[in-house]
Amino acid sequence: MSSIRPITHFERTLEELLNFVGAATDGFSPEDLATKFTGVSDDSRDVEPGDLFFALAGGASHGAAHISSAKGAGAVAVVSDEQGAAIIAGQLPSVVLSNPARWVGAIASWFYQAPFRGIDAVGITGTNGKTTTAALVEQIWGFADRACGVIGTIGIRIGKDELPARFTTPQAAQLQSLVAIMRERHLKNLVMEVSSHAIAQRRIGGARYLLAAFTNLTQDHLDYHLTMENYFQAKAELFTSQFTDLALINIDDAYGARLARSCEIQVDTVSRLNRSAHWHYEEIDQLAGGRGYQVRIRGAGGILIEGRLPLIGEHNLDNALLAIAIAVTTGVDPLVIASHLHLLHAPAGRLEPVEIGQKFVALVDYAHTPDAVSHALATAAQLTTGRVIAVLGCGGDRDASKRPIMGEVLVKGASVAIFTSDNPRSEEPDEIIKQMLGNFEPHDDLIVQSDRRGAIAIAVAEAQPGDVVIVLGKGHELGQEIKGVKLPFDDRIELARAIEALA
Repeated sequence: MSSIRPITHFERTLEELLNFVGAATDGFSPEDLATKFTGVSDDSRDVEPGDLFFALAGGASHGAAHISSAKGAGAVAVVSDEQGAAIIAGQLPSVVLSNPARWVGAIASWFYQAPFRGIDAVGITGTNGKTTTAALVEQIWGFADRACGVIGTIGIRIGKDELPARFTTPQAAQLQSLVAIMRERHLKNLVMEVSSHAIAQRRIGGARYLLAAFTNLTQDHLDYHLTMENYFQAKAELFTSQFTDLALINIDDAYGARLARSCEIQVDTVSRLNRSAHWHYEEIDQLAGGRGYQVRIRGAGGILIEGRLPLIGEHNLDNALLAIAIAVTTGVDPLVIASHLHLLHAPAGRLEPVEIGQKFVALVDYAHTPDAVSHALATAAQLTTGRVIAVLGCGGDRDASKRPIMGEVLVKGASVAIFTSDNPRSEEPDEIIKQMLGNFEPHDDLIVQSDRRGAIAIAVAEAQPGDVVIVLGKGHELGQEIKGVKLPFDDRIELARAIEALA
């Protein structure tokens, strides 16, 4: 994301910063102490004239190595650790902190005068369903005429303005700046996806949520967290009084049930079928032809919402219920939700249909975890009496332990399983596919094609009237990252082109 800042002028001095972090002013000249900064940045690519630059230690290099770039862009002072200060060596006034990464969010919040305090923010975390739940919340707020902000995987929206996103959850300084802009534009609400990486890396430092919501926890990101317990504990940190006083938790998920039992803040529970939960379904009737469900929802305090929910897949029952609970908790009239329920739709790349007159169903879905792939394939199977033809790869430089599990889920859930490449990044696609295959061997209904475009073409060529072709893993993404280069690639476009070419 390129730098975007509030119009409101903010200004602090280095002396004020030192006082805020409790650091001594000794060793700074009067001129240094009087240095004024008018912005904050933790990425040298986003530095603007007058910025305070956070030079942080990274996995591959230290941010201080980019001091020339930051200074050239107009940085006037630096916050770093001792290693970074040694690299900077007097090029700019430097504040040395023992763990500066923990301070970025707090300092940015202080600089922008606590923007989260001026907006009702909702933070959604979990392995799967964050994007869909956030999108549904945004739609419901829209039904209630609430302009809002959205931060997540698909992008960033400030009212009607859209921005691309580098991460599901932005870096701490960018996050505070974005929320300051939302407050400046008098937006009442913000819904944002909160990743486990963002929590562990303190990107949400200085954030404060009206409520935090939990979707589920299944295997993912173990390349970073190493164990499921570490992964769970990272998620659980969001549900503490540091960040919120209210939690909405899906207790159908085993980790969600555990989280609900252990939370020290107020918890409202959400469940598809458990009628002891604060929010649950009293009735779920699947409509013919994959047109969604007729539902009856019972909410906290006896609230009743019923109508047609035009989403497909049981996992979307969970996402919709959580979104409705969030919306009502943030003040939306249940009658408004009931009268607009039939208008809800999934976000881009989530079981998104591609329809250009073909006689089979074609879908694109972002599913990239074993659990999400399983749900997507189960949903596809419900849409047909024919075959499910599925295309799937695994991303490179990510959790390799899930690859054989993903392959097994693909073979189990698809009539024809096509193994291919996703975003291989620095890895070799064929090696990733080999790990996905495990002990499976290619045959007529298990096909290996490392070229993703070619794999999609094979899937379409295999399809007969009444079948379902589903392309998994990349969803809304517009590129494929290979050896450090992101090449244009959109599963939806490639699927449509393959159908056209066959026709």
